[in-house]
Amino acid sequence: MREIIFLTFAYLIGSIPFGFVIAYFVKGIDIRKFGSGNIGATNVVRVVGKKWGILVFVLDFLKGFSPLLLAKFFLNPTNFIYIASAILSVSGHNWPVFLKFKGGKGVATSIGAACGLSIIFPNLWFVLLLSLFVWLLFFFVFRFVSLASLLLGLSFFVFSFVFPLPKEIRIFALILCLFIFIRHSKNIKNLFAKQEHRF
Repeated sequence: MREIIFLTFAYLIGSIPFGFVIAYFVKGIDIRKFGSGNIGATNVVRVVGKKWGILVFVLDFLKGFSPLLLAKFFLNPTNFIYIASAILSVSGHNWPVFLKFKGGKGVATSIGAACGLSIIFPNLWFVLLLSLFVWLLFFFVFRFVSLASLLLGLSFFVFSFVFPLPKEIRIFALILCLFIFIRHSKNIKNLFAKQEHRF
């Protein structure tokens, strides 16, 4: 019963739309009607300002990180509970109950969840750091946040097979990769049509 309550909590924490809330209180706007229409940090930087975008990134990161930390200290959970809470926190960001299941793209929350899991599965740090290097490389070369994020998700999955990790982690990496590609479907079309905006 405690595990079910905790997993529900992980989803609800993930569902808090920090980008939407901050844009509303700072500028009195619905961020979904401006810029790319996304509630994530990148769009908040463009529409509201850099410092607010950074704050949104940190808060979205913590949505993925904090449930895993809480689980470690209070639940003594199985690997399944760790993985499930990570996936549910990202699902909450992507499909939040508070915004009629229309949320962000989940990159910051995914990174937070991966960092949280790296505390439990130390080899995952190498996978995460390599994947973040891929993100930085492609972002600074091409200036497309979407392309860098897609390659982050793909490399995270591929690199999970390079290091000795439980199969549950590889399943988690696959699900995160699929989530990122699904949430970036419009960006993928824009990239192929050469209509994607550079950062």
